[in-house]
Amino acid sequence: MVVRKEVISPAPKLRVHDRIMQTARDLFYRRGIRAVGVDTIACEAGTNKMSFYRCFGSKDELIAEYLRGQEREAWTWWDSTVAAHAGNARAQIESLFDAQLRRTCNADSRGCALANAAVEIPEPGHPARTVVEGFKAELRRRFRELAKGTGARDPDTLGDSLMLLWEGSYLTRLTLGGDHSPAETAAKAARALIAAHTLGT
Repeated sequence: MVVRKEVISPAPKLRVHDRIMQTARDLFYRRGIRAVGVDTIACEAGTNKMSFYRCFGSKDELIAEYLRGQEREAWTWWDSTVAAHAGNARAQIESLFDAQLRRTCNADSRGCALANAAVEIPEPGHPARTVVEGFKAELRRRFRELAKGTGARDPDTLGDSLMLLWEGSYLTRLTLGGDHSPAETAAKAARALIAAHTLGT
């Protein structure tokens, strides 16, 4: 009897563009955008500067694409988190803060990639800055919309307060870190804010 050996094809090799993007994503998030140069990205991606510039016109273009990817992932996560509580804005807000706590309070978390980029890239009109500002404007709109759904007396103020709490919890996780950081109380604080803005409505 002839025993046939199963041939396992090797996993397809990532295109140069994808290798560069994957490498940049990791390095930018761990080390910071300004701290990582094109030479480092090309070297760690197993390519060279010539190939880098064939894929991306500039480092700024790469940064913008990296941030657009982070934005898409953020909204996918957001949408999947609130989907279980469709039609219940209060439960959606609570689920977002509960899920954020699980996601950010770990050793690998360095907060929001887009907020980090805003600190590093202050120049108006920079392609990456445009991505960041668009993302944060949409984040504000979404929180205000959810706040409206709770029946709050002043939904815009509640929405903005929730956004401030959201953004601040990222920052304190970075600056204080460890166990029992203020970020761990964000979900509880969000519930208190909602209660205060909806009491008697």
